[in-house]
Amino acid sequence: MRIAIASDHAALEMKSALVEYMQDAGHEVDDLGPNAPDSVDYPDYGYKLANAVASGDADKGVALCGSGIGISMAVNRNPACRCALVSEPLSAALSREHNDANVIAMGARLTGIEMAKSCLNAFLNTEFGGDRHARRVGKLSTPAI
Repeated sequence: MRIAIASDHAALEMKSALVEYMQDAGHEVDDLGPNAPDSVDYPDYGYKLANAVASGDADKGVALCGSGIGISMAVNRNPACRCALVSEPLSAALSREHNDANVIAMGARLTGIEMAKSCLNAFLNTEFGGDRHARRVGKLSTPAI
């Protein structure tokens, strides 16, 4: 699977660990940065990640920042992305099964690296359930009235 990953400066350590974890599992990983501890703006990296997923350059995305909140908001501004902020494996699996999430977001200050690996594993290994969920997911890309 082709997976794009991006973070802000607060999540560099987690990003590095997850890149290695995904590569060891045989995935092709595109690290979209940053690559230095200098302060950066999470929207810039969230938008970059969203564009990679929306364009098809990546099958799935991993978005990381201090809390996971800001970068998930940035990713979700792209209507082709369904980014789920998770902190444990059940929500990661349900984001795929029920919501067909194509990006997972986590907070490096709130989620340990081992838990993040468990979340990522659940996310990458759960299929979309389809059926009744497909109608609902379709509405996520339709402007609200």
